[in-house]
Amino acid sequence: LLTVTVFLSTLTPKFYFALTVTSSFISGLIFVFEWWHFRKYGTSFIEQVSVSHLRPLIGGAENSPPPPAAFSAGDNDTSRQNMPECKVWRNPLNLFRGAEYSRYMWVTGKEPLTYYDMNLSAQDHQNFFTCDTDALRPSDTVMQKAWRERNPQARIKAAYQALELNNDCATAYVLLAEEEATTIVDAEKYFKQALKAGEMIYRKSQNCHSQSPQHEAQLRRDTNVLVYVKRRLAMCARKLGRIREAVKMMRDLMKEFPLLSMLNIHENLLEALLELQAYADVQAVLAKYDDISLPKSAAICYTAALLKARAVSERFSPETASKRGLSTAEINAVEAIHRAVEFNPHVPKYLLEMKSLVLPPEHILKRGDSEAVAYAFFHLQHWKRIEGALNLLHCTWEGTFRMIPYPLEKGHLFYPYPSCTETADRELLPTFHEVSVYPQKELPFFIHFTAGLCSFSAMLALLTHQFPELMVILAKA
Repeated sequence: LLTVTVFLSTLTPKFYFALTVTSSFISGLIFVFEWWHFRKYGTSFIEQVSVSHLRPLIGGAENSPPPPAAFSAGDNDTSRQNMPECKVWRNPLNLFRGAEYSRYMWVTGKEPLTYYDMNLSAQDHQNFFTCDTDALRPSDTVMQKAWRERNPQARIKAAYQALELNNDCATAYVLLAEEEATTIVDAEKYFKQALKAGEMIYRKSQNCHSQSPQHEAQLRRDTNVLVYVKRRLAMCARKLGRIREAVKMMRDLMKEFPLLSMLNIHENLLEALLELQAYADVQAVLAKYDDISLPKSAAICYTAALLKARAVSERFSPETASKRGLSTAEINAVEAIHRAVEFNPHVPKYLLEMKSLVLPPEHILKRGDSEAVAYAFFHLQHWKRIEGALNLLHCTWEGTFRMIPYPLEKGHLFYPYPSCTETADRELLPTFHEVSVYPQKELPFFIHFTAGLCSFSAMLALLTHQFPELMVILAKA
């Protein structure tokens, strides 16, 4: 102790200045390296080394499940290159304008739909419900103009004009069901009238569709109208509590028009079957529509994860799992959750109610916040119904962020996460909704620590240079 005291008393201010400058320089180099490693790999180098090498030496064990390999899409480079980044899709479960969206606006005073979203719907209506032969039927000519109208009242007025010209104008009833009806019951009445008129027109088109290309286009349009009406009738039945009737209507529709799978009617079916708790039927639908390498939607991925979580969630305990390790069924459930989270990382915060929901838009962006809102809006109740499912999701979903490759240009299970989702979601979702942006990985602790250490030692070096005698006194004290 005496020797140390003598040694410290002989140190000059220059020594302390050199010491603080050197420590500042070294900690700065560590900080720069940590930051570079995080930007490239998404993890802290110090944390990674400590977990991988030091923890086993001091008796710790890493119980996190191995990275899932069963769903690897490494052999699908061609599919990845051809995958469109930010294509906007029609929401299979979109609400009714008059009976749901308008009621929300009346109560809250907030507009739930953006102009961009409604403009996309107007384009859809023109593509689905019009064709080149509309000029031959005055009512269809009026409806062709109605779909282009921006003012809702003008559209409704045009629909009534079309019905005055032709009382069997199916598209006029569709417009009234969507926009004038203020309840689902009223909407269903209009759709039933549209179904009666649509079936009659469809049969006529079938009889003469081979006569000319114009008649084929008319058959295509009449088919679109009939499918749309039947689907919305099934959704009305679902909303009014007639679940089994809705399931039957959806199954019949999928059998009658199997080529219209791009309309994603199976997502309506999945949601209705989950409401019935017919999990075996849900699994059968998933087996048909769940593409392993390139799944079609968050509904597919998260429903698959829900079914696997259901098998283990009731008895799952993080403490028990950390002691004995994960069972095969638990690993499968965790891998399914990781797969779902990588496909759409926005969903868990809505399911865990860490972020508030809004009414889903009429169009969604696959893997975006808009798809997450649309999925959670309808499926949150199904996760709550299964005991322990949300607990399992809460315990495991954040681990996915350590496994998903970083930066964005890379992908693990799927094609790389699109970089344009934020822009598209801001156009689809209302302004009062805080758009979820991903990926935004939080900075690891050691980056904050090395940055603080570098700043502190640099400050000490500056103070030692400016006030050498005072700093030497403080150091000796």
